[in-house]
Amino acid sequence: MNATIPTRAGTTSPPERLTADRVTKSLLGYGVIAGPVFVVASVTQGLLREGFDLSRHAWSQLALGGPGWIQVTNFVVVGLMVVAAAVGLRRALGSGPAATWSPRLLAAFGVSLLVAGAFRVDPAGGFPADLPQATGISGPATVHLLAGAVGFGSLAAAVLVLARRLAGEGFRRLALACRVVGPAFLVGFVAMASGLLGAAGVPVFAIAVVCVFVLLSAVFVHRYRVMPNTDGR
Repeated sequence: MNATIPTRAGTTSPPERLTADRVTKSLLGYGVIAGPVFVVASVTQGLLREGFDLSRHAWSQLALGGPGWIQVTNFVVVGLMVVAAAVGLRRALGSGPAATWSPRLLAAFGVSLLVAGAFRVDPAGGFPADLPQATGISGPATVHLLAGAVGFGSLAAAVLVLARRLAGEGFRRLALACRVVGPAFLVGFVAMASGLLGAAGVPVFAIAVVCVFVLLSAVFVHRYRVMPNTDGR
């Protein structure tokens, strides 16, 4: 019996650390598309919604007003995708470093998106123009922001934990990307939420969101490729 199994990435791994079932592959696929779905849906709405300014208004505000159900759906669908991807990651990692905590932290991020979809932020910055602008922060908005803080922190931690596994397997570039993008993303969120960057906070965080979702897609593509090549595909 072979001690290792060849993978699509041209590497070999111990059998106990890998799975090759189709369910796992499908679940990993959700991790590839979750980020692009969220970003494309948010940016498209931002361009089409009257009065919405991508340079000033947070994507969460798209959940407000009549067409707000679209962004709520975006949060919920992508949240479910991320949870499914976390299950797939747990199955794909099998055992070893990051096999337990990286999927758990990623699932926590997915749940935070579901909560963010259920609890909306307050109207602010003139959007939506037909709703009274907030003078304080409401209960639902507080829950939304707390969900973001927990979820974004969990996402940053998930990729940092996974970096150890990637480095140990010899994928040092992807591990380095996790170690750089994860903390940078969290710093971007804190800077926006605290108002540290002023008007630049929203676009800076939007860029950080795009970067971390690109990283997440890359991680799941990579994980698919290092699964056993046992089905001839």
